[in-house]
Amino acid sequence: MSDAEEPVEHSVETDEEPTRGHNRQPIVSVLGHVDHGKTSVLDMVRSVGSERQASVMDREAGGITQHIGATEVPADVLNETCAAMLGGKAFKSPGLLFIDTPGHHSFASLRNRGGSVSDIAVLVVDIMEGLQPQTIESLNILKETRTPFVIAGNKVDRLHGWRTERGRSFIESFGAQREDVRALFEDRYWKIVGQFSEHGFNLERYDKISDFRQNVALVPMSAKDGEGLQDLLAVTVGLAERFLEDRLTDTLGSAQGTVLEMRDEVGMGKTIDVILYRGQLKIGDSIMLAGMDGAFTTHIKGLKRPQGMAEMRDAGKRWVNFDSVEAACGVKIVAPKLEATIAGTTLHLANTAEERTIAEEAIRGEWRSIFDAMPVMCSSCKEIFARKSFPEHTSTGECRGAEEERSGVVIKADTVGGLEALAFELHQRNIPVRQATVGPVNKKDILMAKSANDPLQKVILGFSTKANSEVSQQLDQDDSEVKFIAGPIIYHILDAFEAWVEETKKAIEEEQRETLVYPGRVLYLKDHTFRAKGPAIVGMRVLGGRVHLGQRLIKLDGTMVGQIKSLRTRASEDVKEAMQGDEVAVAIQGPTVGRHIEELDEFYVDVPERHVKRLKKADLTPIEEEILDEIVSLHRKENHFWGR
Repeated sequence: MSDAEEPVEHSVETDEEPTRGHNRQPIVSVLGHVDHGKTSVLDMVRSVGSERQASVMDREAGGITQHIGATEVPADVLNETCAAMLGGKAFKSPGLLFIDTPGHHSFASLRNRGGSVSDIAVLVVDIMEGLQPQTIESLNILKETRTPFVIAGNKVDRLHGWRTERGRSFIESFGAQREDVRALFEDRYWKIVGQFSEHGFNLERYDKISDFRQNVALVPMSAKDGEGLQDLLAVTVGLAERFLEDRLTDTLGSAQGTVLEMRDEVGMGKTIDVILYRGQLKIGDSIMLAGMDGAFTTHIKGLKRPQGMAEMRDAGKRWVNFDSVEAACGVKIVAPKLEATIAGTTLHLANTAEERTIAEEAIRGEWRSIFDAMPVMCSSCKEIFARKSFPEHTSTGECRGAEEERSGVVIKADTVGGLEALAFELHQRNIPVRQATVGPVNKKDILMAKSANDPLQKVILGFSTKANSEVSQQLDQDDSEVKFIAGPIIYHILDAFEAWVEETKKAIEEEQRETLVYPGRVLYLKDHTFRAKGPAIVGMRVLGGRVHLGQRLIKLDGTMVGQIKSLRTRASEDVKEAMQGDEVAVAIQGPTVGRHIEELDEFYVDVPERHVKRLKKADLTPIEEEILDEIVSLHRKENHFWGR
């Protein structure tokens, strides 16, 4: 048997043999490459039996799993579905607890969490595509965690000519296919066997295996049409019951579980999603968790599980409150101080002094092993960062210099896992992250983003999270100093961010090339007409602000007058600019004196709309500010959004 097929205990090591309890349900993680059908497999599982749920895939953003989920399938549903294969027998297990994991490479940490807590895994492989990067990564996780697994050879329905039938077993289906279709299947099958062999695994079709310790079972199926599902369930439960009996009865003693996610739930506050694999938890229990600064203790205020066969990501309002829960199950825990929790670590019961001592020792070792890869707080700059991504900090988390220039975007997510995935993708693109926190965008996030020195980093990227009510309107304004880009799919967020960066770069470059046009107001002096047209040359006094070459003059009612072609002082000296109080001869291309303009008329020195935001940040005199406001008001009579 390969290393990946040997079970591992989840217990804290002691000299005593663990006390055996009742038979718990096996925990099954579902892994594989993106779009190979992991969530479709679970959707098909959730559709069997009497308690059916609508497709999670339909509700996942972009049809891609973005968060870990857990689904419980009770024994009666398993026995009903697999009745034809069981031949009148029944499973000993009280059910199966499935964990669905994301397939993107950026969700490696989430897949690690799903793999490490599992008794057995289902690795979904598209039979048409074979092994892909995340399939290989999942294989490595299973090797590291020494987790036995079954291959779901999905999408047999894509083979040309293959005819599926819902609920039919693979063996029955294979015998019903045409000979040429079976030949196509065999061709794909042997290609996958070869690919697994390259990674040290002996792959065999499950119905041809004589020794499951020496071979990895492949179960061909169609998650789309439900064919071969009973084969997959029967093989998975059968292997778990046959080879993991000791592990599945190790349920007594102090409760332990794996924290899949920490998230901010509307109406609940900070919560943690936990897979409880040993013992019992009840409301009021003290629990110990791994936090950013080490172990910490809190107490359980609420235990919630999804109703029916709903799963944890998608339960919506379908939560059932429990006074206590037993292993193995997925449970949402409501408790104080959970915001410090590191996802992927172990929860320990800590009611007694002995339990606290054991938990603290276990967490200390666990915390030390993952600390370098997790977000921590810099004590100097008070920012959260991942050590490996932030070379401006030392290995102890200190700034290399408190006065050193800081850079980076602000990122937010609804879970720690999502935050890590977004940070990973940004790191791959060499985009620095200045602050990373879980929850909705708040005032502190805006202040942090606003203080960035680089205008291309005055941005907040939000994965599956929104701005809170206090700041949402501020971020929606066109003249907001901070750009907020959010969505439920990481790649879409990054695409939008890159597009915004390019657009902003062009605008900045254009602004740098273009001289800022300041507002002004001028008076056409009486008896100072030097030429009536072509261009008109008249004497003017600058009443406020300034005027320079190339600017356009408009009347006080907004009517366009013309463009300034030259400015000349009383000393017949050509100048580019005249300030408040100056009197100059102005050549204006466009108007005719007596027809379009008259002596003693007043005009505004107009400003381009794109300069308004820059002018509002510039060091204007009070009279220039007043004139600018008048010009903006004038234009907004025609266009309410002008200059916003």
